[in-house]
Amino acid sequence: MGPEPETVAELGEFGLIERVVGGRRQPATTLLGPGDDAAVVVAGDGRVVACTDVLVEGVHFRFDWSDPVHVGHKAVAANLADIAAMGASPTAVLVGLACPPTTKVPVIDGIFAGIFAEAGRGRAGVVGGDTTSGPAVVISITALGDLGGRAPVLRGGAMPGDVVAVAGNLGWSAAGLAVLRRGFRSPVNVVAAHRAPEPPYAAGVDAAEAGATAMIDVSDGLLADLGHIGAASSVAIDVRTDLVQVHQRLVDVASALGGDPRHWVLTGGEDHALAATFPGPHSVPKGWHTIGTVGRGEGVTVDGKAYQGAVGWQHWR
Repeated sequence: MGPEPETVAELGEFGLIERVVGGRRQPATTLLGPGDDAAVVVAGDGRVVACTDVLVEGVHFRFDWSDPVHVGHKAVAANLADIAAMGASPTAVLVGLACPPTTKVPVIDGIFAGIFAEAGRGRAGVVGGDTTSGPAVVISITALGDLGGRAPVLRGGAMPGDVVAVAGNLGWSAAGLAVLRRGFRSPVNVVAAHRAPEPPYAAGVDAAEAGATAMIDVSDGLLADLGHIGAASSVAIDVRTDLVQVHQRLVDVASALGGDPRHWVLTGGEDHALAATFPGPHSVPKGWHTIGTVGRGEGVTVDGKAYQGAVGWQHWR
């Protein structure tokens, strides 16, 4: 046996593929996993929910802030949250990876450890993908999901009189990013929320079964993403701050850094919580928390007024 390869160039394309997929277990939804020209995945509903997302080194993650396991975890979480936001259950992910030939093998090991672990948490198989050389690490994930016989929950179904509710954490990732930008690495649970968010995948199916009229993954910020529901549904949405929960840990971090915890909750992205509208408070399922109302008109307001400041993240701006 020769020395252990140190870089991707020494490992080679097929050596890399075998290293990251060899011996991995697949869920029952995977009929044919990695190794052939394409995978075969169960589509029992007869329809497939599909989405894709790209994470770029230096834009979406930094290796001095996140270790490779976190990066792989985050890449999968961002996609499976979109599947959940349609009211579907994840079934499979495909991975596109570009990286420089000098990339160290442990970096790739870590990325795929995170990918497989978070896919497993979402009960999805990692069924294939592609690898190529590039100037930076870029991870592209395509996720598939199954509706289980339900209609997809779209952004355009909210109606005046509905209530707005959320499931999952809000503001934690933004707080973690603020901590990292100041050069700190604690509180650990706040920083971890930015490095490796944990979307509430099952809450999407719960919302669909409870009759959610519209739903979205909160990736760019609560107000920004509610704006997408409002625009698609031609309705106005008002968020009530007395109903929005701000965890004491965020208050503590904001006090230490001179930040605004409510601003993190209302505008911070990448928690990948879910926001949805329901036809009245009685229909909001367990695990969801009501934060506002839907009315006639357009735009998103906070306590009846326009929010002062940026409402979320936009690329190229």
